[in-house]
Amino acid sequence: MNRQQLRALLDEVHAGTTTPEAAHERLFQFLSQKPFEDLGFARVDHHRNTRQGFPEVVFGLGKTPSQIAEIAARIAAAGHSLLVTRTSPEAHQAVLTKLPAAQYHDLARCITFDLGNASPGRGTIVIAAAGTADLPIAEEAVVTASLMGNRVDRLYDVGVAGLHRLLQEHARITAARVIIVVAGMEGA
Repeated sequence: MNRQQLRALLDEVHAGTTTPEAAHERLFQFLSQKPFEDLGFARVDHHRNTRQGFPEVVFGLGKTPSQIAEIAARIAAAGHSLLVTRTSPEAHQAVLTKLPAAQYHDLARCITFDLGNASPGRGTIVIAAAGTADLPIAEEAVVTASLMGNRVDRLYDVGVAGLHRLLQEHARITAARVIIVVAGMEGA
């Protein structure tokens, strides 16, 4: 439970949509949860959401599909949305055995399981990719930002080979609250 979720719970009690007893149960459930869970091969950080505003993100590269599936199941069981980056369709198949609603984002190489409990972001994040070769990283940023509750605007193939392609999008760029630029070779 992060600050926004705690505030929402208190507002629900104040508005009468949640009883004090139900709020107490939710708080007790959160407080009784261990800060991390030791799986032997990984320690799943269950309090990351409280400290950082979003649950632990799993970096899939180097982990086996079964390890990813076990970590994913523990994160979801704790009531958190799931994001696994740099992963594979094989890992997704393993995760599906534990979380049938998990989605695989092929270009981004990410697995998500969205419980819809992220606090909404403010404004729009523009994700700009210089060239087509940058799309996998750009899409990973899109999946990440979207799962974290943000509105995303993709701006692709606007690299230095054609500055006019970027300048044409001036209004979208200046309207953004945040701009993430992905530029591999063209960024040099």
